[in-house]
Amino acid sequence: MIGTMLGNRYELLEKIGEGGMAIVYRAKDHLLSRNVAVKILKEEFSSDGEFVDKFKREAAAAASLSDNNIVNIYDVGTQKDINYIVMECVIGKTLKQVIKEEKKIPPARAVEVAIQIAKALKCAHKNNIIHRDIKPHNILVTEDGIVKVTDFGIAKASDSVTITNSNKIMGSAHYFSPEQAKGSFVDFRTDIYSLGIVMYEMVTGRVPYDAESPVSIALKHIQEPVVPPNQLNENIPDSLNRLILKAVEKEPIRRYQTMEDMLVDLKKIENNQKINLADDDLSGDMTRIMDPVDVNNAYKNEDDYDDEVEPARKPVKLNLDPKKKKRILTTAIGVLVVVIGIISGYIWYNKVYSSGDITVPSIVGMKQDDAKQLVESKKLNFVVGGKEKSDKPEGTVIDCFPKSGTKVKSNSDVRVIISSGSDSLTVPNLVGVDFATAKDIISNSGLTLGNVSYKHSDDVAEGDVISQDPTADSKAQNGTKVNLVVSKGADVKYVTVPDVSGKNIEEAASIMASSGLKVSRNPVTTSDKSQSGVVTSQSIGGSQQVKEGTTVSLTYYEYKETQNDQSSNLGTQHGGKNTGSSGQSKDENSTGSGSESSGNKSDSGSGTGNSSDGGTGNSGNTSTGGTGNSDKTN
Repeated sequence: MIGTMLGNRYELLEKIGEGGMAIVYRAKDHLLSRNVAVKILKEEFSSDGEFVDKFKREAAAAASLSDNNIVNIYDVGTQKDINYIVMECVIGKTLKQVIKEEKKIPPARAVEVAIQIAKALKCAHKNNIIHRDIKPHNILVTEDGIVKVTDFGIAKASDSVTITNSNKIMGSAHYFSPEQAKGSFVDFRTDIYSLGIVMYEMVTGRVPYDAESPVSIALKHIQEPVVPPNQLNENIPDSLNRLILKAVEKEPIRRYQTMEDMLVDLKKIENNQKINLADDDLSGDMTRIMDPVDVNNAYKNEDDYDDEVEPARKPVKLNLDPKKKKRILTTAIGVLVVVIGIISGYIWYNKVYSSGDITVPSIVGMKQDDAKQLVESKKLNFVVGGKEKSDKPEGTVIDCFPKSGTKVKSNSDVRVIISSGSDSLTVPNLVGVDFATAKDIISNSGLTLGNVSYKHSDDVAEGDVISQDPTADSKAQNGTKVNLVVSKGADVKYVTVPDVSGKNIEEAASIMASSGLKVSRNPVTTSDKSQSGVVTSQSIGGSQQVKEGTTVSLTYYEYKETQNDQSSNLGTQHGGKNTGSSGQSKDENSTGSGSESSGNKSDSGSGTGNSSDGGTGNSGNTSTGGTGNSDKTN
């Protein structure tokens, strides 16, 4: 398989692990230039169509989970007979490897690990996904101490083959809930039980139930009480011991009912706070310490079993010799001295350490060096408890224990969690890209498509991205949703064309403008002055629907004078100026007599529109035939 290219994108580089159902390879994602882990379903499972369908369906559901403590699933695919899942490549060890190396994990650190596992499961449960295969093999611990849960979805898809297949698959039997072992209905509380078993193994170095066959182990989960972990490791605090016992109750109703409830108590233990668990809640599944492999021998002695569960018997008088009495008395005194010593030590411890006069300063949000300086100035010890990825800048204090404001003694430890930064991605520029391409870019960038809204734009073509959130080149976490605004094209508004026929051109133009329309003027000449400016027609009829801003051509009358009008005006003008008196001429050199004619001058004769000297004038002419001369005629 090494060198195989899956999906024209993922090149298998080396085998890094193998489980009961799948083989894991380190691979190169050539599209995004990053290392990934590719889990390939084994051949014997690939032939089961129903199993493969569940595998894909559940893996796709798990891909929707986004949490810092969950291994991200990037892709699911099939190539010929190869079914594969592409996941985040985590550099580190499995929790199982850590337990084998360290034998027993210190209780405080085990609580830190359990909190991170619980956070991952809380996220899954919130999204209605049950892991069903919580075990140290499926829990990865990075070099920075970050815990990541993997194999979401695969566990649920494998429920039909868990008991019937190889012992490799049956590694899960050590962490089964009783209801899983019975094949009964399971809910979120099955993960709570399995987490309790994982915690048990972390603090004791071994699982509570073991046997030669998976079926025998399953029966022990159903039938046998659990050995309290503090009987195997005396360093386990009582509160942690009680929490584990509650988580591994055989009856789901007696366990924590939600992962949130368990997480609350884990955080209380981490902060040295009390948790409220009734004693009788934990008594049902407790037993004496024994090797888990030999648990079946617990019931060989029927008398011993009966002695533990039968009611108290009547006192029996014992006849002891004086030597035995003395030994008993000596032993009793010794026990009493030990008890007194323990009580005195407890009182002294509380007096010295349980309270103090130094207040833990507020350091969350500060840079590590600044926080260290402040804590040490208070004569307290600054201890880095781990690093976690967060949205805070790298090197920032994101949590501290005890909490700020707590009173402690001098030289007390203040444990802090430091931000290691975030798995940030650079958001690509999607503005101006068509929607289909934008979706592909988002998916290939490790982001997810968020809300998509649409709006009109005069500048961006229909179907292209107008804006995005987060903006281009900003930093975002893997799986962050990118919201898009997509163009619907220009906002086209339709208006009704008004009917302006018969109106004055200026009024008509104003009406058109008020309706959102433009006007072009087309004047035609008229000799009827009374019609000047009147609109005779429009290029688009009234009541029609057109796009806003459409141009309507208006034809209207424009009055202009004709040539006849000009001549008439000119004649009228002359008649008014040339009215003379009988027997008179404007020219002093002209003599004669005659009668006045309207608009004309006549000498010794009569006529209209003419001037006559000594004779009869002809219309339109000037005649000279009598006495006297005239230099001008009017």
